[in-house]
Amino acid sequence: METQAESMSNKALIFAGTSISFEEARSILDVDYQPPVRRGDLGKITSRYDIIGIIDGIFYDRAAVGHREILEVMKKGTTVVGGCSMGALRACELDRHGMIGSGSIYGWYRDGVIEDDDEVAVATNPDTYEPISLPLVNIRQTFLAAMDEGLIDNNEYESLMKIAKAMHYSLRSYLGIIKPAEKEGKLTPQQAGILLDYCKNNEVDVKKEDAIAVIRKVGELLGE
Repeated sequence: METQAESMSNKALIFAGTSISFEEARSILDVDYQPPVRRGDLGKITSRYDIIGIIDGIFYDRAAVGHREILEVMKKGTTVVGGCSMGALRACELDRHGMIGSGSIYGWYRDGVIEDDDEVAVATNPDTYEPISLPLVNIRQTFLAAMDEGLIDNNEYESLMKIAKAMHYSLRSYLGIIKPAEKEGKLTPQQAGILLDYCKNNEVDVKKEDAIAVIRKVGELLGE
């Protein structure tokens, strides 16, 4: 006899693993999870899912999930929810066709607050899918929080973001941004040390917040 958990698992699939671990995701909603989506994955799904959630996806080094793939899935009656990373990019582009966007990052792309794909890009461990660099969206929100705390002023914030934006997405880290700012005289050594400590201990992880928002939206659509 099929258990309630197994029945729910067959109803929804979420692509994640980078912005949120499978373990943490399952503690929020017990459905099927797969690694970051890539081109062709949606066509390989043999089970009939009522809902597909897209959080993380492969891009830059490999072909990203295509718009047509998502549209084909939706034409077959499957609801697709996106947010956080690749999901936010695709939801922004396909919401007018029925894809459901969720979270702050999706809203920023939709409203033109941010535009570039590298805002959400990170380098990952190929075995675990865990991030080994920082997304620009997290960096920006953390520096804004530091500014609210009076640790940096607006000019210093702008200088830090200019350095961060110029870096390749795979190299971004708080140390890698703050140290050059110190060397260029944009921050005093004392400021740099205080800011680095703040960022390490008070990062605003907007990507994880949005990953949770997608998972909860899927749960809401499932009636959970």
